Amino acid sequence: MESVPRALSGKYCIIGVGHTRYGSLPGMSTLAMHVEAIRNAIADARISKDEIDAVLCKAPTSAFDMGYSLMVAQRIGVVPRVTAVLDQEGATGISLIGYAMMCIEAGQCSVAVISYADNPRTGSRHRYARGHDDNAAFGWFGTPSGYALIAQRHMYEYGTTSEQLGAISVACHRHGALNPNAQRQRAITLADHQASRMIVDPLRLYDCALVSDGGAAFIVTSVEHARRMGIEHPVRILGIGQAHPAWDVPYRDTLTTSGAKRSGEHAFAMAGVEPKDIDVAQIYDCFTITVLITLEDYGFCAKGEGGAFVQGGRIELGGELPINTSGGLLSETGMPGFQLIVEAVRQLRGECGPRQVADAELALVSNQGGIMHTHSTLILGK
Repeated sequence: MESVPRALSGKYCIIGVGHTRYGSLPGMSTLAMHVEAIRNAIADARISKDEIDAVLCKAPTSAFDMGYSLMVAQRIGVVPRVTAVLDQEGATGISLIGYAMMCIEAGQCSVAVISYADNPRTGSRHRYARGHDDNAAFGWFGTPSGYALIAQRHMYEYGTTSEQLGAISVACHRHGALNPNAQRQRAITLADHQASRMIVDPLRLYDCALVSDGGAAFIVTSVEHARRMGIEHPVRILGIGQAHPAWDVPYRDTLTTSGAKRSGEHAFAMAGVEPKDIDVAQIYDCFTITVLITLEDYGFCAKGEGGAFVQGGRIELGGELPINTSGGLLSETGMPGFQLIVEAVRQLRGECGPRQVADAELALVSNQGGIMHTHSTLILGK
């Protein structure tokens, strides 16, 4: 294991989070969503907009624009010292936190706002449905096909079943039903999962993320600066990591190990904790198979044992490892990962009402992009 920057563990923090409504937001531009989410994050932090000197964004998946973070900065009325757009697909949110930490550490800025917004539900979703290079000739269209291939391989290698994938969906929907912000506020049973229509074998409707409009934002600074600003409950960044398989699915050595393995090892080592120490986890759930493989790769269970691990209520509220307590991508919003960070912060601040995990001290968040092309990991603490 390479050396990790233990000295940075706990030195930086998240002081504010915010988001828009999730679901269908007709007529609302992505820039307007950024403004709303950032305004809410500033209000949550109880700071002045003038404190912000870095604006960092993930560009909208549906329609990329050059200089996008500059447009966001202008709309919120900030002239930034640091600005950037990063593209690691669904892994971007956590990696932007790492970028903010590096810029603050280098003295280039003091307070960074990080945001994302998109409108694939009422705008364009063509990027999600496009053919996969030459493989389109054989029927490979859209993202579900790639994850279905990965799920089939995991089933072949380890005997994983559709019912085990369904246990993940049941947990996320149970939690989403407790979340007034969720797009789909409806619990489901395993029978509902099994009866839902097949999207790409073996993935059913309830194995797949929602299609959602919406935006989210969070504000990062140093713990020392947060103290000077009078922030009462900063959530500390204890560990962060990233690792990216990068190559397209047909060219990888394995389909059942993701970037979560190396990314997670780095984050856990930086934080000085182990999987058994985590109280609540927000696991990127674009598809149920993603959750299962991520839990294995992080070391919550051995490779191939993820199917058994997620059964029996273990990942539900009241279980050993509650996951995706806001509903995740399967129930709260299909947004790529930013909402998981928002929920982790709120869990550690004890603000989640009926879905609150009692005495939560350590939270883990995973972000993943593409068809397991990218991965980033975040460990937060009080």
